[in-house]
Amino acid sequence: MNQHFNLRSAVALCAMALLPLAHAANISRDEYKAGKERIEAAAKADKEACKALKDNAKDVCMKEAAGKEKVAKAELEYSRSGKANDQNKIAVVKADAAYAVAKEKCDDLAGNAKDVCQKEAKAMHTKGVADAKMSKQVGEARQDAAKDKMDANYQAAAEKCDSLSGDAKAQCIAAAKAKHGKS
Repeated sequence: MNQHFNLRSAVALCAMALLPLAHAANISRDEYKAGKERIEAAAKADKEACKALKDNAKDVCMKEAAGKEKVAKAELEYSRSGKANDQNKIAVVKADAAYAVAKEKCDDLAGNAKDVCQKEAKAMHTKGVADAKMSKQVGEARQDAAKDKMDANYQAAAEKCDSLSGDAKAQCIAAAKAKHGKS
């Protein structure tokens, strides 16, 4: 029963990974370096805390610490670049980290219960990665649609300018280009 609760928690973590992230503001090189050092220090402390545990609990703790570090690094990279691809990587890294932890937790089980746990963990991972891929494709489709709309609006505005002549037509076209992102 507790194992199913842990898998549900991991699924919830994957779902949170797909929540829209605020567009990252590009950070400076010094902020990036300081962030990386904070992440590494936190990871070292987390791994040190795991040493007090024994057996599989220690292994689970180490997987959680490693996953937390990878997610933090992916988020830091996105905050540096602001690229949609790096945003998508966060979702994939979160799904990978949750899978590693869930798979490790399955080691406490035996027989069919272990097999079921591993299959559920794999299914959760596959879903998380697929959702991340779908989010990326939806984002790309939105960008394409926005470009198509902008192009259509420009064509309509340029057509209106055709009824003018001389400087008025040139000014009208220049205004349409500026308004619709054409150069």
